[in-house]
Amino acid sequence: MITRRTGLAATAAALAAAATAPATATAGPRGPLQRDVDAIRATGATGVLAEVQSAAGRTVARAGAADLRTPHEPVPWESSYRIGSDTKTFTAVLALQLVGEGRLRLTDPVERWLPGTVRGNGNDGRRITVADLLRQTSGLNDYLAVSPDAADAFTPEGYRRARFRPARPEDQLAAALSRPPAWLPEAGKPRWGYSNTNYLLAGLVVEAVTGNPWAQELHDRIVEPLGLRRTFTPGTSPYLPPPTATAYTWFPGRDRPTDTTLTSGGGADGAVVSTTHEHGVFLRALMGGRLLRPAQLAAMKETVAAGDWVPAPGVRYGLGIAWRPARGVRGGIWFHGGTHLGVVSESGVTPDGARAATSATFTLRMGDPAQDAQGLAALRLVDRALAAR
Repeated sequence: MITRRTGLAATAAALAAAATAPATATAGPRGPLQRDVDAIRATGATGVLAEVQSAAGRTVARAGAADLRTPHEPVPWESSYRIGSDTKTFTAVLALQLVGEGRLRLTDPVERWLPGTVRGNGNDGRRITVADLLRQTSGLNDYLAVSPDAADAFTPEGYRRARFRPARPEDQLAAALSRPPAWLPEAGKPRWGYSNTNYLLAGLVVEAVTGNPWAQELHDRIVEPLGLRRTFTPGTSPYLPPPTATAYTWFPGRDRPTDTTLTSGGGADGAVVSTTHEHGVFLRALMGGRLLRPAQLAAMKETVAAGDWVPAPGVRYGLGIAWRPARGVRGGIWFHGGTHLGVVSESGVTPDGARAATSATFTLRMGDPAQDAQGLAALRLVDRALAAR
């Protein structure tokens, strides 16, 4: 795979084509979307890209540079980026499609499909259902938080050591199960707690039901039917296809950012690579009823309170997607959001799929209050973009 930093002769044509707005999109320097993108950039982000789309067309906006070493080169319009935990919505769709086909039930215990996998230290796959995984009500520890390498991962040196070493799912699961769960689910008494382990297991359930790799099911059931050409799972490769922008991470206690564009890892909980345009196409297709049958889409929208997850009031979490009220948006906004090293994905879609807003900010500041300001600005962008006009 050709990286953004090498093979310039081979990629020059692609980069030149990406320097102008897509032919079917509208880019206006003084439009409301541009103002909101500029507001994200003003928090200190190096580069921002956003799109609003509906049946009427697309509006795009960008700010900042593709790379700090070439500050006059803007973020490419069709930049590829890792959407992080926005992947979870894709995984939930796969599971719910299997439910609609009668091959899987939301009430199935994890033990049925992954016998003996969730055991030890009080963890019990017989007490956790598929719905618990998808709705984040299992009580399982987040493997990212309890991994023995967690502290090292938050340093530039640790990042460089690990960027070509994809984590093994069995090691991630072992880390999560090395400690007692926060709780065991009780019928009628849902408790919510975000854990990437839930979607690691959900991906394994999809594989157990279908007999195919999770990535194959994602391609066959979502990517290909929707005609998504730049949405994929990179497997063990740490590279992104051009065009893209440099993903910068400010690690705790460091006074300069680290280029974290090269990185590997993630599976059914966070591996998908996409673009702002194709992510929006997916969200609109989902809420428009093109990916799930009515009963399964309704089940996806059955939510529980998810307080303190994002800095917005009234947030509730369904099956791989969340909801929040928003001024001017009838029926509120469905969203998820994702974070990967050096990039933050923020998006939303109206309940009928008529309108979607997607954004990528190529900056992550760990433990920095400026990251909170960046996140709030991104949420405001989505809210305003989806408000009734």
